Amino acid sequence: GYLITRLLLVDLAEGRFSILGFYERRARRILPALFVVTLCCVPFAWMWMLPSQMAKFGDSMAAVAGFASNILFWRQDGYFDEAAEFKPLLHTWSLAVEEQFYILFPLMLFLIYKVGKRGVAGAIAIAAMISFLLCEWGSHVAPVATFYLAPTRAWELLAGSLCAFAPAGSMK
Repeated sequence: GYLITRLLLVDLAEGRFSILGFYERRARRILPALFVVTLCCVPFAWMWMLPSQMAKFGDSMAAVAGFASNILFWRQDGYFDEAAEFKPLLHTWSLAVEEQFYILFPLMLFLIYKVGKRGVAGAIAIAAMISFLLCEWGSHVAPVATFYLAPTRAWELLAGSLCAFAPAGSMK
């Protein structure tokens, strides 16, 4: 959260913020490695997985492509589900959370910044607190959903975002 927020704040302050530019930079940074990891899993899955496992692997590849693997793995969790070692793309759940966050966060930051620059840190702090409280509540009510879904994980990225407001040099 820190780095992205810092970059966005600089772009906003200098009047060169572009949502399309932001998404383009994210895509250039994330997609090449994601494609390599996903494609490297295919031959191993083909050699070692049963047809039913391959079908689930195909579902996970589609979910990864749409940055929704966290939702898929949340929905697959249960007593009769495959063990984690049979889900080669399970680790992508956190990338999906991050990308879902970054679909909304730059737009939110832009809108709040336009309304009043002074309220940006406060708005982020409020959003972080709401997400944290939702996480705390959800950990008792729906722990698996709380683990996998973006609204209950956003506070972690927002905490980093708040660090971007620290005075220059105070983070050394």
